[in-house]
Amino acid sequence: MSTTYPGWLEPHMPLCEAVVALFHPLAEVAVHDIRRDRVVAIWNPISGRKVGDRSLIDELPEYAEGARVIGPYPKVLADGRAITSVSVVLLNAKGARRGLLCINFDRSPLDATIDLLTRFAAAVEERPPELFDRDWREQIALLVDDECRTRRLRGDRLTREQRLALVRLMDERGLFATRNAAAHAGRALGVSRTTIYALLKEARS
Repeated sequence: MSTTYPGWLEPHMPLCEAVVALFHPLAEVAVHDIRRDRVVAIWNPISGRKVGDRSLIDELPEYAEGARVIGPYPKVLADGRAITSVSVVLLNAKGARRGLLCINFDRSPLDATIDLLTRFAAAVEERPPELFDRDWREQIALLVDDECRTRRLRGDRLTREQRLALVRLMDERGLFATRNAAAHAGRALGVSRTTIYALLKEARS
C-alpha cells in the first residue's frame, strides 16, 4: 500500500487503523476518492482490492444527498463470503464531500458459529422427567433459568416482583420442603437466604 495519503484523509487515519486493530482479522477498511473513483488507502484487504483500483462507488445502495453514514448493508466477496459494510462520507476542509470510508466486516465465521449452535441446540431432547422430577435443586435452577431466558436477564438482575413470582411458583410446587432450598434459591437469584425467606413470607400472605 502506498505510504502517501491525500491531505483530507490524514485526520481520519487513526480511526481507520483503530477499527482494523480492534476487529482484526475480520475487518477491512478502504478509503475511496469520490472525485477520482479510486481506492486511495486500504487496511487488511480481505476483499483483495488494492490502492489504485476503481472504487465502483455507483454500486453503493441509494442514500440521501446529505447523509454522512450509509448502511450497514450486505455484500458478498468474490469467494462467496458474506460481509456487512458501512460507509462514512468524508469532507474536506471546505465541507465538500471528498472521500468515502468503508468498513467491511467478514461475518462468515459468526454465521458459521450461529449455524453450529442452532443445530446443536436443536439436537437437545427434553429431559426425562423420571430422572429429575424429585431433584428440587434441578427444578429450582430450571425455573430461574426459564425466567431469565424469557426476560433475557441474569438472576441477579430480576426485579423484586419477578423474584416474588418465582418464589411463589417454587412454593406452589413444594420446593421449599427441604431445609436447604432457600439457600439454593438465593444463590440462583443472586440474593441472600434472608431475602428468600422474606419473599416466601410475602408470597404466602
